[in-house]
Amino acid sequence: MGASTGIGKALAINYADEEVLLGLASRRIDLLETIKEECKSLNCKTFIYKTDVRNKSECEQSAKNFIEVAGGIDILIANSGVGSSDDIFSGTSEKINRVLETNILGVTNTILPFLPRMKEQKSGTVVVVSSVASFIPIPHKGGYSASKVAVKRLFDSWRPILIENGIKAVSICPGFIDTPMTEKILFKPFLKDTNSASKAFIKAIEASKKTYIYPWQMRLFVKTFNILPQFFYDWIINKSKSSIAKYDKN
Repeated sequence: MGASTGIGKALAINYADEEVLLGLASRRIDLLETIKEECKSLNCKTFIYKTDVRNKSECEQSAKNFIEVAGGIDILIANSGVGSSDDIFSGTSEKINRVLETNILGVTNTILPFLPRMKEQKSGTVVVVSSVASFIPIPHKGGYSASKVAVKRLFDSWRPILIENGIKAVSICPGFIDTPMTEKILFKPFLKDTNSASKAFIKAIEASKKTYIYPWQMRLFVKTFNILPQFFYDWIINKSKSSIAKYDKN
């Protein structure tokens, strides 16, 4: 899910191979059509599904259809996500609720329809794209940070049960990746392109990493952040608040 742009698109292209059968889902079917053609040029059989991850029925139908045509499922990647400011003084919860609904319920809507078949197969890998924001709170983005904490914690809770049934669970936690979601942000330390990021993610999935933080500089930053006092975090935020403010206005 979430294959039309950014990380999802790059993953699709890098997975595309004549021995692979891909299922791609997104709200924007026109973009999926373009990706399908690119995958087709790589001799990859590709099925596309117009699916809103907030719609449980659409997710269930897409999962059912793909399992039928593919005869099962090997790797499932829940990548759909949105980000925006919380807008906590607006008097309405509309913006933050959209983030929470898409980023949390969108993940459960995407994954759960596939799990009975994976349990039956006693095989498969389930992947969620979380974020470094699940380790480091971001001002004005409490909804986004909380949603990424939530899905990472879901996987931490599910992992032992999934493993008992032969299913692997991988949490991918990217830092700043050059996607439409980050294009308006000015302060983007250790920014990586989608192609490099997707190749690294595929290696992490193949290695069955439980939690994979990317890039390596962010892994060091997360470790450092967790041992430093609060004033250091506040200093970093003060340094970057101009770029945060600019992003919030868009």
